[in-house]
Amino acid sequence: MIRKAKIKDVSHIQAIINIFAKRNEMLSRSKTELYDYLRDFFVAEEDGEIVGTCALHIFWEDLAEIRSLAVKEEKQKNGIGTNLVKACIEEAYSLDIKKIFVLTYKTEFFKRFGFSYIDKTALPHKIWKDCIHCPKFPTCDEIAMILDLNLK
Repeated sequence: MIRKAKIKDVSHIQAIINIFAKRNEMLSRSKTELYDYLRDFFVAEEDGEIVGTCALHIFWEDLAEIRSLAVKEEKQKNGIGTNLVKACIEEAYSLDIKKIFVLTYKTEFFKRFGFSYIDKTALPHKIWKDCIHCPKFPTCDEIAMILDLNLK
């Protein structure tokens, strides 16, 4: 089941994200950040257990980011990540957001949704708001992709 995250989910969300953050596959998230942005998050729940998470973060009137997509390893390849991304895309439509971007190492996964490559310099709000605090800045090796919802 995919649903919006609740306060009780924060520790579980952080634990899942930090598994991948420790491998430098995504940014870690503090509990403070997760509480601040809780309304951005969806979770995947199976039998009362949080097994995945993903967030849709709004940056501008027409731009949002899918971030913090993480699914427990033993639950991967079962459509959970796909359903989390679909939930974010549906929410973007409902908010009349025109474009969604991701910074990812999993380009083939996001291509399935219609995302295409974009130069990171086309994302100034992202770079100056979040990326400047990243330990990989300015030599980030993640790949920027964008989905234009006007074309769907």
